[in-house]
Amino acid sequence: MQKRGISGSTLKIIAMITMLIDHIGAAVCMRMMMAEGFGDLNGAAEETIKAWVTAHADLYSTYYMFRMIGRIAFPIFCFLLVEGFKHTRDAKKYAIRLFVFALISEIPFDLAFQSKVLEFSYQNVFFTLFIGLVTMMAYKWVEEKGITNVVTRILCQILVVMVGMALAQFLRTDYGALGVFAIMGLYIFRDNRLYQIMVIGLVFIQNMTAWFSMLPILIYNNKRGLNLKWPFYIFYPAHLLVLFAICYFMGIAGYSAL
Repeated sequence: MQKRGISGSTLKIIAMITMLIDHIGAAVCMRMMMAEGFGDLNGAAEETIKAWVTAHADLYSTYYMFRMIGRIAFPIFCFLLVEGFKHTRDAKKYAIRLFVFALISEIPFDLAFQSKVLEFSYQNVFFTLFIGLVTMMAYKWVEEKGITNVVTRILCQILVVMVGMALAQFLRTDYGALGVFAIMGLYIFRDNRLYQIMVIGLVFIQNMTAWFSMLPILIYNNKRGLNLKWPFYIFYPAHLLVLFAICYFMGIAGYSAL
């Protein structure tokens, strides 16, 4: 009998679609707002800001709605990363693949959001996922090292998580330390779906639309579904290039979306 629920590939499609919506808001709608003078509101009087928002209500609402929908994507990607690590036959190859696509995606990421070929003030989410994966590998090594002293083992595990979070924050990756913390929370409770849902609720308490990711994760049926590994890897840099091209032909590529 087929197990009810949704497969990993369905989860990945949901994450990809919501990520695309988020990036349309961040890369295209934000640039449209900047072209309409949104960037000049920094330090402006409250009345001026309200007047601008009223005059551009449709654009501002669309931007805000797209960004809120986009908050659904990252918790799902974190969950899928943990599932991938649990079932991979070669974690090192998995890490290398993530790192290579992090490098490949950086120029499209910088073009999409800052109209620069290469810029190091903010790195794409593949770097966050890569650091999260390496942190899980280190955490698992500590688990399996056979450290008999419970206190020592726990301290080593805490240190591993803190180093991963610090690295993500230092490199200014997308979601930074919070992203690695979310990944590790999901990994630590990898055998208890309810606790994983609670982790998402607590970690993303300030991004409450991220809570909508809980339902598809909750009904995940532990099946892989379609093999979307390579389509996802290709989709990430490709959609960023397409969004930059749209901005270019709209004549708004000169504005930064960050």
